[in-house]
Amino acid sequence: MIRAEYDSQADALSIDLVEATHWDDAIWIDDDYCHISLEHGVPANIELLSPADNLRFLRPAGEAAGVEPELLEAAARSALAAPDRTVSLDFSAIH
Repeated sequence: MIRAEYDSQADALSIDLVEATHWDDAIWIDDDYCHISLEHGVPANIELLSPADNLRFLRPAGEAAGVEPELLEAAARSALAAPDRTVSLDFSAIH
């Protein structure tokens, strides 16, 4: 399950890949707009600033995190459509 939330005041998108208690490291996809937070070396969250203009960073973020970029885009678009709420998406396995 992936959870995403778009904070309209901050213009920031947060996508939780796993439940994490804290983040202890990061992988920077872009110095200004996108990074992956890690918990014990495991990708836990992707943050994207100005997401409406920067969805292109989700492909390299997905590749770096080991998550299909299409799933991240679906989560991002759902969160953007329902700002200031948490959306949860459960994806089936590829057949």
